[in-house]
Amino acid sequence: MHKDTRCPCNSGETYSSCCGRYHQGFNDPEVPLWPGTAETLMRSRFSAFAANRPDYLLATWFQDTRPAELELDTDMVWRSLEIVNTEAGGPFDSTGVVEFIARYKQGKKTGAQHEVSSFVRANGRWYYLDAAD
Repeated sequence: MHKDTRCPCNSGETYSSCCGRYHQGFNDPEVPLWPGTAETLMRSRFSAFAANRPDYLLATWFQDTRPAELELDTDMVWRSLEIVNTEAGGPFDSTGVVEFIARYKQGKKTGAQHEVSSFVRANGRWYYLDAAD
C-alpha cells in the first residue's frame, strides 16, 4: 500500500500517518510503535487485512488466543471500516470492546462483516483477544 493512499480504516488520514506507521514500527527493537487504544488497534488491524500484513495481525493478537499461523485470502479486498461502538479500551483501561462493520469485495460479490471484538491490554500494549459472544 502506498504511503500517500488514504488509510483503509476511514480515519481520513494517509496510510503512512495513520495505520501504516504501526505496521512499520510495531517490531522496531529500539522504539516500537504500538496503538494506544483498543479502537486504534482495531483500525490498524483492519488496515493490516487490507494491506495483507499477517505479521502485524499475529503480533497484535493476544498470545492465549492467537493462532500459530495466519493465511489471508488475497481474493478478498477490504474496502472500508465503520466503528459502531466502543466500550472502555482507553489508555488507562485493561480491557475494551469495539463493535465494527468491515466491508469487503470478493470477486464480483460485496459483503460486510459485523463483529464485536474484545481487546486486552498486557504489558502496556493493546491486543486483540477474540470476537465477543
